[in-house]
Amino acid sequence: MPVQLRRNISVSAISLTPLIDIVFLLLIFFLVASRISDEEPRLDLELPSVSEALPAMFAPTELVIQINREGHYFVDGNRIQLEQLEQDLRQAQANNPTTQSVIIRADRAADWEAVAIALNLCKRAGIHQYSAAMEEE
Repeated sequence: MPVQLRRNISVSAISLTPLIDIVFLLLIFFLVASRISDEEPRLDLELPSVSEALPAMFAPTELVIQINREGHYFVDGNRIQLEQLEQDLRQAQANNPTTQSVIIRADRAADWEAVAIALNLCKRAGIHQYSAAMEEE
């Protein structure tokens, strides 16, 4: 004879208390964050003008110099001579006097002298932010 078990039906209710707590915490967070951004005093001021300021004339971009195995220089995929490379570096420095950077990518088999010349041209043009690109092993 099979035994019959009575199952109790329990009403399960979802507790909304934690959900309400989270909503209030988010509300408080956004209220405090918006108040902090508005604390800057807003005054109508006439700011002085300066004649020696150096505004960025063009968007700063990295100039990439590539050197192949034979020691030839390439900028934007075009082979250039050293004189043209120096002019390009000087022009880039004039366009972005404080933020211009140069990346030098040299072939593994390239002569070190070609890389040293490129570094020297960067320094001569007044560019202090230059680096050599390397591949991770």
